[in-house]
Amino acid sequence: MRWWKLLGLAGVAGVAATGVVIARAERKRRAYTPDEIRERLHARVREAATRENDAGN
Repeated sequence: MRWWKLLGLAGVAGVAATGVVIARAERKRRAYTPDEIRERLHARVREAATRENDAGN
């Protein structure tokens, strides 16, 4: 029965670690100002349009 306990503890630790990673990513995402988000989106659109034009030639 001891290995079941270890397996359970490992599972709990895995879930906790995943939660920490998700929380950090969420904090990082929320740290952007609306202007920063808008600029990043515009840059991605410009980059995609450039790639599309290069592929079409």
